[in-house]
Amino acid sequence: MKKRIKIDVNGLVQGVGFRPFVYKIATENRLNGYVLNNTEGVEIEVEGEEKDINRFLHSLERESPPLASISDIRISEKSLNLYKDFRIKRSIAVSTRKTLISPDVSICNDCLKELFDPSNKRYKYPFITCTNCGPRFTIISDIPYDRINTTMSVFQMCDECEKEYVNPFDRRFHSQTNACSDCGPEVLLTNNECKIIEKDRAIEKTVELLKMGKIVAVKGLGGFHLLCDAKNDEVVMKLRSRKLREEKPFAILVDNLNIISEFACISEEEKRILLSPQRPIVLLRKKSSSFISDYVAPDSKYFGVLLPYTPLHYLIIRGNFDVLVDTSGNLSDEPIAIDNVEALKRLSGVADYFLLHNRDIFVRCDDSVYMVFDGK
Repeated sequence: MKKRIKIDVNGLVQGVGFRPFVYKIATENRLNGYVLNNTEGVEIEVEGEEKDINRFLHSLERESPPLASISDIRISEKSLNLYKDFRIKRSIAVSTRKTLISPDVSICNDCLKELFDPSNKRYKYPFITCTNCGPRFTIISDIPYDRINTTMSVFQMCDECEKEYVNPFDRRFHSQTNACSDCGPEVLLTNNECKIIEKDRAIEKTVELLKMGKIVAVKGLGGFHLLCDAKNDEVVMKLRSRKLREEKPFAILVDNLNIISEFACISEEEKRILLSPQRPIVLLRKKSSSFISDYVAPDSKYFGVLLPYTPLHYLIIRGNFDVLVDTSGNLSDEPIAIDNVEALKRLSGVADYFLLHNRDIFVRCDDSVYMVFDGK
């Protein structure tokens, strides 16, 4: 017996690959209808055999994307509409606005493989992303979560990216941040007097400068970070002096988990948090001796450690450094800088060079900090 139902889903269901997931399980169960984002969450209508609808509902509740979190599902039965297919419809605004916005998500393993694959079109592209990873909270200006409501709206997808975006079998199906080097954001290296130093090899030149003991302000997801060699006493002391930060510890960016065990104690729970999609800074107890400069976290029993979470992080650190100081791009007690012009103005006395990009940050956001205490 055929029936038609309307399903309203609330929670963290936008910017997490939920619409492509609904499309997949609807077509797998031979159902017609639609799915769309609205300002409350996700609206779905499915029409087909009752047994197929029941299987669809089972998958909807138990197999949703790993980044999604459903808080409420409301189901109502409707009269048959005789839909011809299943579609992802254009988002709409409704009277209430209460959907949750996804946090930024660290680069996924699939994108990381492509990032370092010379045969891939996104090889070493610092803004590689897909439905399962990338910026969300820091680039969204309004809901529903669609490209037009993000700072990616100024970048028109090329034909190849557009093909991925409309292909239900592609990992980038309806990925709002989809882009490549032909159509997406770009990086640019300048000195602290706004003079352009490098475009095409901006990241490679940044690595060279860091190895020379320079301080580089790097535009990240939620704001600028200040990077320097964490093993170099002289440059770490220089950063402290310029940033007006006498004692408060600096966070350190570490290439991988194996390196951490050389300078800090780490539990399985701490490893789990470090590797989580949110990639927070985790406070880890210092070992008695290490190769990290004593000026990174003076008079503290802990290092604040984070793993790379953006493609740009990986391109700077992977194969080039074990550890880097990675601290917020500000003077002490000031908010983190998020705009290129603002950063060059406020941080020109702190950073020697600036690795900029042209994707705007809409929401200022510092890294989260975690500490495991008594196993929790």
